[in-house]
Amino acid sequence: EVQLVESGGGLVQPGGSLRLSCAASGFTFGSYDMSWVRQAPGKGPEWVSGINGGGNSPNYADSVKGRFTISRDNAKNTLYLQMNSPKQEDKAVYYCANYGMGYWGKGTLVTVSS
Repeated sequence: EVQLVESGGGLVQPGGSLRLSCAASGFTFGSYDMSWVRQAPGKGPEWVSGINGGGNSPNYADSVKGRFTISRDNAKNTLYLQMNSPKQEDKAVYYCANYGMGYWGKGTLVTVSS
């Protein structure tokens, strides 16, 4: 059974930092590209960042480029998103996604507020 379980969300101040994690199981993690997707209140899903199976080719949406860093540890079957200098517009539920297999996690809420 494929499972993607996000953690690490919470309240963060603007300009602070937060690291999201996604624990994956039920598939060969290192064989798949992985992504982070977010959905802000009242809006549709927005792709945030993606990384290839080997972890050496990250990509970012313009809205987070230079502030967020995606990474993965294939030995631990875990995907990460380091969020630096978050802005209020980054408030959203963040989902870990395996598009290739069509699976998303249940998400973790990030709130940015002073």
